[in-house]
Amino acid sequence: MVDPKGTRPAMNALAETLRQRIGQHGPLTLADYMGECLLHPKHGYYTQQEAFGRSGDFITAPEISQMFGEMIGLCLGATWQAQGAPRDAIVVELGPGRGTLMQDLRRIAPAVPGFDSLPIHMIEASPRLRRLQSDALPGVIHHAEASGLPQAPLFLIANEFFDALPIRQFRRHSAGWEEILVGCDANGLCFGKAAPQPYHFLDHRLEDTEPGMIVEYCPALPPIVAELSQRIADHGGAALIVDYGDWRSQGDTVQAVSHHQPADPLAAPGTADLTAHLDFEALYNAAKAAGLRPTRLTTQGVFLERLGLTQRAQTLAKSLSGAALDSHIAAHRRLTHPDEMGGLFKVMGLVAKGAAVPPGLEP
Repeated sequence: MVDPKGTRPAMNALAETLRQRIGQHGPLTLADYMGECLLHPKHGYYTQQEAFGRSGDFITAPEISQMFGEMIGLCLGATWQAQGAPRDAIVVELGPGRGTLMQDLRRIAPAVPGFDSLPIHMIEASPRLRRLQSDALPGVIHHAEASGLPQAPLFLIANEFFDALPIRQFRRHSAGWEEILVGCDANGLCFGKAAPQPYHFLDHRLEDTEPGMIVEYCPALPPIVAELSQRIADHGGAALIVDYGDWRSQGDTVQAVSHHQPADPLAAPGTADLTAHLDFEALYNAAKAAGLRPTRLTTQGVFLERLGLTQRAQTLAKSLSGAALDSHIAAHRRLTHPDEMGGLFKVMGLVAKGAAVPPGLEP
């Protein structure tokens, strides 16, 4: 197979398993490869690795500062209040990591009377992470998929969830689209490509691409968003989506991270985090098709500042000094500055038509 990325990694246990599968059934789509790397029951990244925090491979916003989860909590709490404070509502997190964000949300929840009494539901596929989340938040209710959530008003946060969903990748060709595949040669796993053909779900990308350009498609995104959107449309609630990405997928955004450093996505599969940028246009379209009113896409920094992050940071800073204060100031900058997470991450809210837009966002 042709290897457009020039990767020639060594083989580990999961690589050998995938090599045998490829030998029997042919090359894998990138989505199939990412799914195995992240969630293989024995060798998958989220089933065996300590991913989060300074001792792991990457740091998410909740791990940087408690202020992030607090702002999310106040935003969802105010939205719940604006919708009449329904008592049968639930608080939901997709891909909760170690439960850090929800712990911070719970801490601030009493500031919105009644919001702290709502049950917490989490969508989590990894048994290991479920155990960590249950330790952090006794009484949390777990589901493997969004379809398992009760039919009730839901107030949801998905922080760096959609970027971990496996994607397919396609290169524009004069005769259609060449799908990027994972195969193997004498040296191990390698990237290759399928023969060009048309794909109906990429028809709209013909208008903004030229031969040679790469686009990405997340097959799991539309059904997940449709499931959540239908609940919000039927019962009320809101969703906050915070993630890497922009309005429309463009180019190769797949990246592997190990010990806070970029890694080869084919080297030692299952030992590095694999992500791809979220296509917020696809998110918007899926939610709108279900009858919701998505908000304007907003940078994380602007969103957090509108919610009062700086004022919260100033309050917390009064009790700090020395290295702790320096770390606190650096955390505020990292979360909000346009050159850091403040510009790299975007936020979109999903609400039913006629419902109040979550604070910090615009219609």
